[in-house]
Amino acid sequence: MISDKQFLLQFILKNKYMISVNYVGVDISKAYFDVAIRNNERYSYHKFSNDKKGFNTFKGLLKDNQQVVMEASGPYYLSLARFLYQEGFTVSVVNPLVIRRFCQMRLTRAKTDKKDSRMIAEYGYTEQPVGWKPEANYMLELRQLQAATDLMNKSRTGFLRQLQALQINPHVCEEAICSIKKAIEKLEKELLKLEALMLKLIKTNHGEMYSRLHSIPGLGKRSTMLLIVLSGGFSKFNSSKQLSSYIGLSPRIFESGSSVKGRARITKMGMSKIRAVLYVCAWSAKRCNAACKALYERLVAKGKAKRQALIAVANKLIKQAFAIAKSQTLFIENYSKNTCF
Repeated sequence: MISDKQFLLQFILKNKYMISVNYVGVDISKAYFDVAIRNNERYSYHKFSNDKKGFNTFKGLLKDNQQVVMEASGPYYLSLARFLYQEGFTVSVVNPLVIRRFCQMRLTRAKTDKKDSRMIAEYGYTEQPVGWKPEANYMLELRQLQAATDLMNKSRTGFLRQLQALQINPHVCEEAICSIKKAIEKLEKELLKLEALMLKLIKTNHGEMYSRLHSIPGLGKRSTMLLIVLSGGFSKFNSSKQLSSYIGLSPRIFESGSSVKGRARITKMGMSKIRAVLYVCAWSAKRCNAACKALYERLVAKGKAKRQALIAVANKLIKQAFAIAKSQTLFIENYSKNTCF
């Protein structure tokens, strides 16, 4: 527990920082971005085109003591954020859900681009978010390749289902069947090509990490690549709990008072694709990974549903992957339980 003197010192330092930094809120879309520049209690509002011309005009309004805060709005924020970072300005990129909850807390009813930019600036002033750093170019390429493979896998699944539906008809159109089969074959070739490119990029930049993670029983080539891509080479997170929360596998306890006692469930607020892949990996890990097998059998013996036990195994795989990535060692069966994950 801190003393009154320490509390007063922290308060002075915090408010000194808040006074010295002026926050700029940016609400960005595909074609334009709205700006609210906070100066003490007053705001000035501007609107620019989301291109190099707009970036340079916006830069001319900024000062050294200003910090730009924006939402991670799809791909639209990335060019402006990278431009400002390269120009030497402090940039913070915030999850849109965080801004939304902040607006709800302030009981904000109006929803306009101008109002949103002001609320983003208010969030910066209140919460003082940390600075943002752009990812390396190869990581951006990996994310784009991953997005392309996800889309192609989704299309392939749709074609396969349509093919099955057509084949059970009493009268089959051979031309339609042939066309769908050709589309599936082409997609599968493109998927192999893109996955090979992803693997080449990962081995070039994270070759040792890939080999170490691939040594974990239960993790395959695809799941290992996904973990490296989504975690930024395990550089974005300080603990396995943060990574688990990002993926959406962390448990959420729902209890209040003596009457509300809901069942604990995973949050599902993260990446559904990697969640599904890790769930499939858990089926393999409960057979070939000693620690995961012991965890699964212990939970099932206690009466837990098999699905819950598999989710716990998926979390165990995340812990093992995080430990292997940070310790820079290969997987060792029956490693000391005192190891911190």
